[in-house]
Amino acid sequence: ALMSFSQDWAGISIPADPGIGKEWQLQDDVSDDFNYSAPADNKGSTFLAKWDDFYHNGWAGPGLTEWARNHSLVEGGELKLIASRYLSNQVNAGAIHSNKTVVYPVYIETRAKIMNSVLANGGWLLSPDDTQEIDFMEGYGATLSQSQNSDQSWYAERMHVSHHVFIRNPFTDWQPSDNASTPVLKRTWITRNDGAGNINWKDDYHRYGVYWKDPTHLYFYIDGVLVSTREGMEEIDPVYHTNSVNPGDTNNDTRTGLNKAMDILFTVEDQDWRSNMTPPLTPTDSELTNTDNHTLRVDWIRVYKPENTASVDEWFTSNLQVLPNPFMDNIQLKADMVLSKIEIYTINGAKVFVQEGINKLNTTINTDKLSSGMYLLKVENDKGNWAYKKVLKL
Repeated sequence: ALMSFSQDWAGISIPADPGIGKEWQLQDDVSDDFNYSAPADNKGSTFLAKWDDFYHNGWAGPGLTEWARNHSLVEGGELKLIASRYLSNQVNAGAIHSNKTVVYPVYIETRAKIMNSVLANGGWLLSPDDTQEIDFMEGYGATLSQSQNSDQSWYAERMHVSHHVFIRNPFTDWQPSDNASTPVLKRTWITRNDGAGNINWKDDYHRYGVYWKDPTHLYFYIDGVLVSTREGMEEIDPVYHTNSVNPGDTNNDTRTGLNKAMDILFTVEDQDWRSNMTPPLTPTDSELTNTDNHTLRVDWIRVYKPENTASVDEWFTSNLQVLPNPFMDNIQLKADMVLSKIEIYTINGAKVFVQEGINKLNTTINTDKLSSGMYLLKVENDKGNWAYKKVLKL
């Protein structure tokens, strides 16, 4: 069952399935609703209990970026990462990382509004040794850059979701890429059309999430909708960068996939692949004077792990009857709490039946389309608690 909490995400369902016999459990030590104050120059114990206000090692930043501790703060119920001019042509920007790592299986989701700027806005995961990375939000907001006087709508209309596997020495990076034939659910650049054209992600808050199920399965979600998947070692590491022995050696398959614990990061960057363009795609002095356009806003981040339920036959504090069992073409359910949702799974985990919006103590479901065999019945009450029953169709 979903935990009862008062955070900003209360009532927003988790789009990923935790699996049969499991429930999502909030990880308080890496989740944050940012409903407190943390001034830029003195963030205080609440913030520092979960976050460090810099990158996760001493690196100052890519390209023209100079990360600065006083360019992140919490106010008005959200985390803010700000960019401003540094020296003559560089950019000071905010960056934070979690004090604790996360590891699969885990669902991570943030609600954020990216900048109206050519700078990169990132929500991502990175292993402490910088060899494995998962990017669940990478956005570029500006539709027009004064510095190039050019239309940047292509980037403003696309949110990048991806992952990287690295070899640090000599430095080698691989991540999946798109082409004209890339299936929709394998794309890394995500668009959404509202009927009048592609939306600009900078114009509103959106939810960006990833279910890191295991080392070879990633599922990316935006606003609760599955937008991209990576399934199997050949989609995670086709170049053998995660080899435990001799990384990069295609004749030696010791690939681990994305198996390392990772830090959570939020960063703003003047990425060198853009600032190295001719002319450089980097904010001008006048653009950077508009702080509102150069603020990444993060409303919250929530992190869940799938945990085993106490028992497949436990209905928590209530009583659930399933009649008859074994059954033929119908199952009657009786409870002393209001029933909300019913699902039926095969023993191998395939969902074969779902009924929602019941809102009654008793109900009967038709099962005549099910084949004979053993099934797992999963029932939710109106308190969000789940019960499980093994049932047999004759």
